Amino acid sequence: MIGRKTSLGLVVVGTWLACAAGSRAEDGGADAARRAAIVVRVGAGPSARAITVGEIEDGLAAMPPFQRRMFGATPDAVRRAFVADVLVRGALLDLTAQATDVAANPAVQYALDRARSSTTLRSVRAAAAPPSSVPMSEVQAYYDENRARYHAAERVQVWRILCATREDAASVLGAALANPTPKAFTELAREHSQDKATNLRGGNLGFLTPDGQSNEPGLQVDPAIVRAAQTVRDGDFVRTPVAEGAYFAVVWRRGTIAASDHPLQEVAAQIRDALWKLHVKKDADRLLASLRSARLRDLDDDILRFEDIAPPAAAPSAALSR
Repeated sequence: MIGRKTSLGLVVVGTWLACAAGSRAEDGGADAARRAAIVVRVGAGPSARAITVGEIEDGLAAMPPFQRRMFGATPDAVRRAFVADVLVRGALLDLTAQATDVAANPAVQYALDRARSSTTLRSVRAAAAPPSSVPMSEVQAYYDENRARYHAAERVQVWRILCATREDAASVLGAALANPTPKAFTELAREHSQDKATNLRGGNLGFLTPDGQSNEPGLQVDPAIVRAAQTVRDGDFVRTPVAEGAYFAVVWRRGTIAASDHPLQEVAAQIRDALWKLHVKKDADRLLASLRSARLRDLDDDILRFEDIAPPAAAPSAALSR
């Protein structure tokens, strides 16, 4: 309770709670003396912590209404609970942390650094213009430069076994038709396929565009394989070997990704949001570059090559958070 003394010297010094407003005063700042009035002192001596009317007002003003209602049913109850459960509690924990030198713990120092870093980046995002400020001309330019993302032809997934002769391909095709399972096809590919880049994975070529480009990096096949696969349905074999250069292929169509066509109007909001995030990242990068230039000093990476970095000590007891 607020009126009870603690081991750290919590003292109520006034009855300002009854008159403290639930939101920031909007009188042009003329009431500075009222806002500076101390409601509670926590601790004693140089480390004492004072909680003012202005601090209470600012804390409540930053809180959304639904969260404010969690503290009580009336404005007075909200103010009292906010002071006791948030501000006083935080001050007591701060003083305990100072008394036990918690901040010297490397794990705590790292957590504090991360918290400050994240807060700084959030402030950069908050200061940025909203996504709606990204001009339509920029959205159009991005759309034009990345048209392939929004307009894609149908792609078919193909498994194929590349054989040296038509006779070999016909024999392998007959075996595959007799046992049309992925396991059997994979075994046939490992034994017979001349394509050593894909035979160990069952001849899986991935999803192919009409020109034979696969979604698998660096894989390109003869467009004739795609044209042959397009003559059958998903799950069916092409019933005759397909000529592929000097070889002959057994082709199994495994699946399809339908063609896509997304006009600008459909994806404009998505593009604008992506561009806004890119602008925010550039703002953050500029800030980091300026801070690095102005404040980073005495950097010697060579030392790290010769030093074993010990793991940090365990974090302080969680009892402080209770």
